[in-house]
Amino acid sequence: MTANKSIVERICQAIGFELLAILICTPLLAWIMDKPLLDMGAVTVLIALLALAWNVVFNRFFDRMLARLNVAHTAWVRVIHALLFEGGLIVMGVPLIAWWLSVSLWQAFLLDIGVLLFFLPYTYVYHWGYDVVRERFLMSRAV
Repeated sequence: MTANKSIVERICQAIGFELLAILICTPLLAWIMDKPLLDMGAVTVLIALLALAWNVVFNRFFDRMLARLNVAHTAWVRVIHALLFEGGLIVMGVPLIAWWLSVSLWQAFLLDIGVLLFFLPYTYVYHWGYDVVRERFLMSRAV
């Protein structure tokens, strides 16, 4: 699969990733934490905005590194992609979560680990699915 994506496409890919995550996580977290849907929606959107910016920057860097090293998008590369992406998001997100919820960094980290258990497979599946759909679309346009 090709990694030649414009910045506009990367932004659209990232927005799709975040919108789907918000639609899944907001009601789930509101239910789990017994918080109002609107409150959890605000927190989820705040974290999503951080993740959106990180998604665009990280994916551009990651794809450039794959191209520079001439590495294909294999299953193991996708696992590494998901781990590095979520690791970076933890480093940036935990202090924000701790501040927003008025909890310790440790408590924010534990909460983030719970969310991470959802996002690791979600990140893998979303980006794999995006690449598959994109490749089929590009192949159909070429025909």
